[in-house]
Amino acid sequence: MKGMVEAVVAGFLACVPLTQAWALPRVASLNLCTDQLLLLLAEPGQIVGVTPLARDCWNAVLCEQAQHVPVLRPTAENIVASHPDVVLGGVYTAAVAMQAGRDGGAQVIALPPARSLTDIPAQIMTVANAIGVPERGRQLATAFATRLASLPVGRSPTDPTAAVYAANGFVTHAGSLSDDVLAHAGFRNYATLMDHQASSRFSMELLIARPPDLLILDRSGKGTSLAQSMLDHPALEEAFAGPHHLDVPARLWLCGLPQTLDSVVMLRTARHNLEMSAP
Repeated sequence: MKGMVEAVVAGFLACVPLTQAWALPRVASLNLCTDQLLLLLAEPGQIVGVTPLARDCWNAVLCEQAQHVPVLRPTAENIVASHPDVVLGGVYTAAVAMQAGRDGGAQVIALPPARSLTDIPAQIMTVANAIGVPERGRQLATAFATRLASLPVGRSPTDPTAAVYAANGFVTHAGSLSDDVLAHAGFRNYATLMDHQASSRFSMELLIARPPDLLILDRSGKGTSLAQSMLDHPALEEAFAGPHHLDVPARLWLCGLPQTLDSVVMLRTARHNLEMSAP
């Protein structure tokens, strides 16, 4: 009898389509950074939707891949209508939509912003495990960790200074992903050194009067607004010419992704150019 039951079960499993026996969860993303982790890891058919920002090439490094998957505005109504098995989001955005996912029985993952390069492998694995592709996640996380290990960090009081300057004069302080990128590239963070009140904005006058060795323009748009156009002010162009100026697309370090290490390489090259230009 036991042998007969086993034979019947085996025959049944043999008749079940592979896609049915090993179905992967359907996933919706409500945050730009989880959009891109999902695009890196998921099978295309798993993706219920990513946010419209995923197709914005100023802010999303995987914008081309996002053209081939559905777009889902991060609203509770869309989550209720699409019935995802997993909902990915951030800790500060789309709270109502994420609660709608919980109420609908979905597994909801809220990822905090990556504040250092070492946060990235863990976030890759969190998403990979949630969407049912742990082996793919391990491969990606291991490749990232290996590349990161080849870019050692060790700040020194003699390192050159760099200011990350964004639209409307916003600057980046310690405890952020871009600050950790600066450290791995061999720069001290000008904003942290200069501002004891931890102001989030610096004037152009301050930058010009007490300049960092490198001004990094953190661009997240085409410069059509007054906030963006200030990055192209002639006074800044004159004060930070040649190797003292670098444009870094915001998409490279806005989210913690394997591509964030490309910004480290860019900045290491910028430091080398500074050293070569020194008298």
